[in-house]
Amino acid sequence: MKLIKLAVKGISYSHSQNGAYALILDEVEGARKLPIVIGAFEAQSIAIAIEEEISPPRPLTHDLFKTFADRYQIVLKEVIIYKLIDGVFYSHIIYEQNDEEQVFEARTSDAIALAIRSYAPIYAYDTVMDKAGIILSGDQINHEEEEDDDDLYEHSIIDDENGLKKYSLDELNKMMQSAIESEDYEKAALLRDEITKR
Repeated sequence: MKLIKLAVKGISYSHSQNGAYALILDEVEGARKLPIVIGAFEAQSIAIAIEEEISPPRPLTHDLFKTFADRYQIVLKEVIIYKLIDGVFYSHIIYEQNDEEQVFEARTSDAIALAIRSYAPIYAYDTVMDKAGIILSGDQINHEEEEDDDDLYEHSIIDDENGLKKYSLDELNKMMQSAIESEDYEKAALLRDEITKR
C-alpha cells in the first residue's frame, strides 16, 4: 500500500454534533481533503499546537507526553492513518528510541496532536484516502444542479443518522458535494460515512 503525505489545514466547529469539531487534513501532493470528527479537548490541543504563540499556563496532556518522550530520547518519526471502519479512523504512531523502532496504536486525534508538537510527518494509506478523501470538484456541476443540491442539503437532517436513510445514494452524493463547496467538511464527513456504509 502507498503512503500519502498529509498536512493539517485547520479545525472547524461542528454545527450538527454538539461539542465536536472537524479536523481537516490536506493531501500534500493532491487535491483531496480528509475530514476527521474529533472531540473538544483534542481540538483545543491541536489548535494550541498549530498556533505556536499560544502557550497554556500549565502543560496539556500531549505537551506532557512530548516532554516525557524528549527526556527519554524517544523520537516520534511519523503518524500513519492506516484504516477506516464505520467512520472511525485508526492510526499508528511510529517512535524510535536507541535506534529501535516501535509502533503504537493511538486515536487519530491524539496521534496528530503529538505529530504537530514533534514536527513529524502525517501519512494515510491510499486505501484510506480512496475511501474517505474528498475532492473539491465545483467545475463539474452546473448552476441548475447546484440549486437542487442546496435544496437537498438544507432539508437534510445531518445530525440524525436515521434521517439520512431516506435519501438515495445519488442524493447523498449531491448533498456531500454541496457541503464540500460550502466548506462544511464535518457534514461532508458524516455524509461520506453514510455513503460508505451502504
